[in-house]
Amino acid sequence: MSRAGRGALPVAVSLAVGAAVWLAFAPARFLNYDTAYSLLWGADLADGRSPDLGVAFAPTPKPLATLLGVLLSVPGLGDVPRGGFQETAWEVLAFLALGVLAWLVFALGRQWFGTAAGVVAAVVVLTREPVLSYGVRAYVDIPYVCLLLGALLVESRRRAAGTPVLVLVGLAGLLRPEAWLFAGAYLVWLWWGGSLRPGHVVLAAAAPALWLVHDAALTGDALHSFTGTREGAEELDRVTGIANIPETLPRRLGEIVREPVLVGAAGGGALALWRLRDRAWLGFAAGVLAVAAFCVLAAAGLPLLTRYLLLPATLLAIFCGAGVTGWALLPRDDPGRAPWIAVAVVTVLLGLVLAPQQARRLDRLQAAMATQTAILEELRSYFPVPTADGCPYALPNRRGVPQVALWSGIAPADVLPFGDPRSDDATAAFAPTSRRVAEQFVLDKRDRTATDITPRRGRPDERGRFWNVWLVEDAHPCAAP
Repeated sequence: MSRAGRGALPVAVSLAVGAAVWLAFAPARFLNYDTAYSLLWGADLADGRSPDLGVAFAPTPKPLATLLGVLLSVPGLGDVPRGGFQETAWEVLAFLALGVLAWLVFALGRQWFGTAAGVVAAVVVLTREPVLSYGVRAYVDIPYVCLLLGALLVESRRRAAGTPVLVLVGLAGLLRPEAWLFAGAYLVWLWWGGSLRPGHVVLAAAAPALWLVHDAALTGDALHSFTGTREGAEELDRVTGIANIPETLPRRLGEIVREPVLVGAAGGGALALWRLRDRAWLGFAAGVLAVAAFCVLAAAGLPLLTRYLLLPATLLAIFCGAGVTGWALLPRDDPGRAPWIAVAVVTVLLGLVLAPQQARRLDRLQAAMATQTAILEELRSYFPVPTADGCPYALPNRRGVPQVALWSGIAPADVLPFGDPRSDDATAAFAPTSRRVAEQFVLDKRDRTATDITPRRGRPDERGRFWNVWLVEDAHPCAAP
């Protein structure tokens, strides 16, 4: 195959897989809370406004995501206050990221353990409920994993590649700080092999430096992301701390990959390190680093979220591919061949037995996300809604704050939950039509206001399937004179 053909194949496969996931999950597609804020902040910057990163329950600002929000919001690309083009573009990129993820998993599996292993690994990843959930909802964790897998692929093809690896890891480090540990470890690897150059050190330091500059420029506090994330974890009572690692780490990895993949990865990983060490060591080292990065987060008091384990889970999928097919790489008389075939048989049988259960999980996921998409679409259909200038909007909780701020053009601090006394000043409130709708539209299950369905004042003016619009027509002290 020509060089052009080799370059076109990953693009074509990524587009095809992304389109297939979109078709399978249609009509589900929307921006999660964190990504919606990134788009909102980018729109603010593109419009010459200073974004409010200190608003209550604001997510951690991520420099690369904020930059994408700016690029999608430059004049001429869409109606920024309404957010239509920007949201759609980001949703398209989210499905494309899932396609890229599938290709990279396949390519790494093929590079390390052969084509069959790559196919198995890609199928495993694209049938994991959390991977699809985070991907369809446009979490930046999927692109983050793609960037690090891309770096691993480059290094696998050319040992001590240096600059291209550090560029990819650096971009990942503008989405999640765990990548900084990978950059530091890679510098040690280059130094050990005598390939370290001053420019490599500069590239490795660029991501943390740019993140500090980003926070300082937008908030005046270079450590805003760190302190804000810790405070948010405390407010939402999320699991933190190194003491919770022994319970949280294996449980959440299991929630991502499920039992057959754990069995295949454990057996395949052990056998690959025994009989195919030269092929397995890089993936094993990357997995150890990914787990170490998760432990560093815990030690720093940051939340231990399932999506922070997507990278080690993806590497487990690749080793599961090795567990199912790696025996074929061994000579017929190799002592590892028989136990490897046994691992493959057990993994496949367990996967077949539990396949209906996994299919039901995916069906429930598609239905739940389609409902959430419909809830957001109906909420959006009410904008622009009449309200007095200077007065806030009111919602049942903070789940829809960034979207309403984006669609309406008002500050997120002026979109208030019903439980906030300041919501009395709202001239427009959006109330769920039932408690069930309220429970499907929450920021966090620990949010005590999650099921509020009635505004503090006003009267129903318009009724929909998911939302009732309440308007208050009397004078408000917040209204502009």
